[in-house]
Amino acid sequence: MAREAMYWQPEGERVRCRLCPHQCLIADGKRGLCTVRENQGGRLAPLTYGLVTSVRMDPIEKKPLFHFHPGSQILSLGTWGCNLSCDFCQNWQISKEEAPTQPMAPNDAVALALTEQKRSRNIGIAFTYNEPLMWYEYLLDTSRPAHDAGLKNVLVTNGEIEEEPLRELLPTIDAMNVDVKSMSRDFYRRLCSGPEGPPRRTVEMAFGKCHVEVTNLLIPGENDASEQIRELVDWLAGVSDRIPLHFSRYHPAYRMAKPPTPLASLERAWRIAKEKLKYVYVGNAAIPGTEDTHCPRCGGVVVERAGFSGAELKLKAGKCGACGSEVDLVT
Repeated sequence: MAREAMYWQPEGERVRCRLCPHQCLIADGKRGLCTVRENQGGRLAPLTYGLVTSVRMDPIEKKPLFHFHPGSQILSLGTWGCNLSCDFCQNWQISKEEAPTQPMAPNDAVALALTEQKRSRNIGIAFTYNEPLMWYEYLLDTSRPAHDAGLKNVLVTNGEIEEEPLRELLPTIDAMNVDVKSMSRDFYRRLCSGPEGPPRRTVEMAFGKCHVEVTNLLIPGENDASEQIRELVDWLAGVSDRIPLHFSRYHPAYRMAKPPTPLASLERAWRIAKEKLKYVYVGNAAIPGTEDTHCPRCGGVVVERAGFSGAELKLKAGKCGACGSEVDLVT
């Protein structure tokens, strides 16, 4: 499907991509660092437009989004390509390689989501699996008619995008989970080959315009020290202490062979974050109580979870079933 890319400008025989902070200057016939935006005769082309590698129904909790329509399902789409190169990438087969695809035009994606809405608890479309921001034109062309059809749009992203394209995209997005990998410049440059600031800026810009949750993958010896966790928590609390934070357990993948994150490290991070944030979770690990949503006033469980198998809501008229307080859930 032919589509010219957005957010680029010519510079002689090369083109400057202005979608993400890398600002790649791309020679004719070459691609940017994301590997999916190519200079074709002096015009920038998005190679993955209308192409998907993965199409499946997922629990919304798998994104992870714990405060956005808990217990629902969402049609999840992905393609290939990413503008980071993380040594610990869990999805490197589609982020760093040109994976097999099938065509799916924006209107076909919306039609499929509406069909799933009728026969399941589908609430909309999640753009996920690889880095969806590099699918920018497809995001816009799909999320706009999806909104018009009453569907919800969800973004699972590393947050590496420039301000102007993010501003244009935000009105079509209902919820996002942003992967803030570390507060450290050295971490991002050494392990991800990218800048550390844009993901935090994405959270700050998106908060108040759509539902936002944050994920932090804890890697032993890299970003799991108590002072590193406190720095992340302090920043997030400064945006809002009601933004849910998910600590995720690392497992060896791609170019990193470190052993998995100890459960004790995850529980320590959870306890540190609970000192300043209302909603903190642990993923990819079985630590009792760390997946449940608690009322920030009385501490009672308002959503009880067991992995991705389901979420039991303990609410009364959308409020805490124990004390009647407001809870930060989109239902």
